[in-house]
Formats: sequence, structure tokens, C-alpha cells
Amino acid sequence: CSPCNGCRPSLSTQTIPAMLSRAHTVSRGLTAARSLAQRARVPRVHHAMAAVTATSTRQYGGLADQDRIFQNLYGKHDWGLKSSMKRGTWYRTKDIVLKGEDWILDEVKKSGLRGRGGAGFPSGLKWSFMKGATDDRPKYLVVNADEGEPGTCKDREIMRHDPHSLIEGCLVAGRAMNARAAYIYIRGEFFVEASNLQVAINEAYDAGLIGKDACGTGYDFDVYLFRGAGAYICGEETALIESIEGKTGKPRLKPPFPANVGLFGCPTTVANVETVAVAPTICRRGGDWFSSFGRERNHGTKLFAISGNVNKPCVVEEEMSISLRELIEKHAGGVTGGWDNLLGVIPGGSSVPVLPKDICDDVLMDFDALVAEKSGLGTAAVIVMDKSQDIIDCISRLSDFYVHESCGQCTPCREGTTWLSKVMHRLVSGNAQKSEIDMLWELTKQIEGHTICALGDAAAWPVQGLIRHFRPEIEARIDAYHQSADSA
Repeated sequence: CSPCNGCRPSLSTQTIPAMLSRAHTVSRGLTAARSLAQRARVPRVHHAMAAVTATSTRQYGGLADQDRIFQNLYGKHDWGLKSSMKRGTWYRTKDIVLKGEDWILDEVKKSGLRGRGGAGFPSGLKWSFMKGATDDRPKYLVVNADEGEPGTCKDREIMRHDPHSLIEGCLVAGRAMNARAAYIYIRGEFFVEASNLQVAINEAYDAGLIGKDACGTGYDFDVYLFRGAGAYICGEETALIESIEGKTGKPRLKPPFPANVGLFGCPTTVANVETVAVAPTICRRGGDWFSSFGRERNHGTKLFAISGNVNKPCVVEEEMSISLRELIEKHAGGVTGGWDNLLGVIPGGSSVPVLPKDICDDVLMDFDALVAEKSGLGTAAVIVMDKSQDIIDCISRLSDFYVHESCGQCTPCREGTTWLSKVMHRLVSGNAQKSEIDMLWELTKQIEGHTICALGDAAAWPVQGLIRHFRPEIEARIDAYHQSADSA
């Protein structure tokens, strides 16, 4: 599938993982995302850093340029096929595809890759579920490129500046599932990204990299681009499938799960853009290479989108388990007004609870460390707020967002998000009673875990984070309002 393949022998099973591999002392494991808001918080004794020193003296971060998977993240080079191939995309993809689904799945499992779309489920395990469907129905890979989470802006950089990495990833991931085709569901507002991606798909077809006899392997694989209409709910996998089928984007009840009954009633796996795009590099350089980054159960490199009150907002690829403070100060130029001016950080997109400065001082940016602090890595969209921000008003705006984006299918979400928004508006002004804070907490618990999809959880968690860490600010706002009213 690349000019050099004709004159080089096929790689052995041991050769591809050995290429460019390096050793580090790390370990492995798993954490479920849905339970993050229900777990007991570990006592505050700098436990995130203590966990590192207890197992290893290694410091995380400082990813070398040669270890970055996305070599054109900032668009400094052309994104077309020829330039992409010069950067290593489509290199020996034919050999990877010919090794078959079991070999690819083994490498992905060995890498410790966890989903980069928010849930953090082990990718190799998720992709292997497709093996359970043994009938004659075609199988499909659906790539979630909707990226509607406020603060999240990483996947669009891949599609805009490095679209061939995603298309190659579709082929490799599709082969791991023995899929017939990939459907890339892209957010309707992403005009440039969709345009570049479609041009790249056409280039790949013209070069014989996808389509019939993809890369000369005898494996037929098509890639289709589907533009959504911008609904946040369509980021949920079953709502996304409904949208592709031409229906209203509303989540389905499970079971049946998409791996058994998904797109067009066929076995389907829905995966995030970044998750799919890193698969070819993992296969080329080996699962052991990828797992050498990050802490146990938190392996690999990760795209972090840093925004808010920082001097240089950016999207950067870094090693998992880098400290939040180093990530902000090294790559985003630090908090405006200095680190001591930090008020709080939402570490994983709008749906995860906010963390105050004292936790941000030493917390690590990976799944387990943030779950231990009753937050989450989510999409790794780091939203920084300094002391000039009204934290109550910030969370209130997120509540307004979830009211607008609720599909209305589940009563706890449809009614609960509206109540959350109304109470939050009153807390912003202070026109409330302190007893309502506990009522608001109870309301979030009635929403959380009681809906078909996780949008209800996403609406509840920011409010829970506010009450957990900034209750004194809420009470002070209420006191100030009533004192002003009494004096008037």
C-alpha cells in the first residue's frame, strides 16, 4: 500500500511490534467510567502522587517528538496523501491487514488502549465483542466524529490536519472487527473538516488503499462520510446510529447492544476518532511501545485540549499521567495571572465535575487519578477558570446547555435538567435558601443513573462538583443577597 512495499519482504509476527520499541517499567488495569461519581473519595494526602512514588519513581510527561502519533496536529504540513505517506501514514498497512483480526486485536489489547471519547473502556476488548456475531450479517465500524462536548476540540484537529491517519485507522480497526465498511459520523458544523476528510477518502480510493481489494490484501472495505445536524445527543452511540438510519437522534434501550444489533440491524462498533486513528501506529510500533507510556491502567499518549483562562490555549499530544499543573504550565503558558490565581479546572470536558485549586496542585491527568478525586478524564478537554470567573455562573451555563440538548425521552433528564437550570439561575443571583443546596444535590442523584444514556449523568456531575467543592461560595452568595434585600 506504499511505494516501498513492493521491494520489501512481509514482516513477521514479531517484527512489527519490535520496530521502534522502547522499555519502561509500568503496569496495567481498568476503571469503569460510569461509577466515577459514586466512588468514595480517597483522603486528601496527595494520594495521586503517593500512588506514583509507591510503585515507581518515574515522572510522566515530556513526550518526545518522535513518539508523537499525530505529526501534523497544527497543520504545518500538507494534509494530502503524498505528504501523509512521507510522515509514515499508510506505511506497511498491507502487512498489518494481512496479519488478520486476531493479531490486530492482540496488539491493541497489549497496548492498554482505552477509549478516547470519554468512557475509557478497553478498546481491544470492545472491538473483540464483534466476534460474537457469527451469522452472515455484514459488520460495521462507526466512527464518532460528532465532538459536541463543550471544551472538546481535539478530534477536529485530526480530521482537519491529518485526515489520512483516521482513514487508515478505519481500515485497521475495521479489519480487527472483520467489518464491511466504516461510517464516519461528523458534526454538521465541521465544514472544513468534512471537506478535507472527503478529499482524503477520495484520494485513498484512487490509490487503492480502501475499497475493493484494499491495499492489495483481498479485503474489501469502504469508508463513508455522514454529516450530522449538530445535536449533542447524537454523540451517544445508539442515538448516532439512529441518526445515520434517518431517524430522530434518540438513544436506544440496551440490550440489544450495538455489537449484536447496531447500524441497519447489523453488528456494529462505535469508536472515537482518536481511538481509531492511533490503531495503525500501535500495530506498526507494537502494543508494548504504546503501553510504555503512562501509569498502570492508563497507558499511551493522549490529546489534551486546554482552554479557558490560560495564556496559550492549545491542543497538545502528551503522555498519559502527566500532572495537570505541568500540562497547563508547559503547554498552555500557565494560568492567567499565575498559578495562585487559579480557581478551578474542569479536567475532561463539561460533563465531569470541577476540581478546586488544592486538588489541581498535584493531580495526574489519567483515568484513575481523576476518578479518585470524584471527577474524570472524559475527553481530556481541560477548561481552566481563574479567580476572575464566577464559578456558580459558569456551572449554571453548563446546566442551560444540557437543558437545551436533552432529547426529552427520559423523564428524569427531561424534567430534571430543567429544574437544575432554574435552581442554578437562582443560586447565581443568591435568591435562594441554603436548604435548597441539599435539595439540588438530591435532585442530581435522582437524575444520575436513571436515564437510558449518560446525558443525565453529564448534567448532574458539574452541579455535584460545584456543591462538593464550592458550597461556601454558594452560601456566601445567598447571605449577600438576603443582607442586601434586608437593608433595602
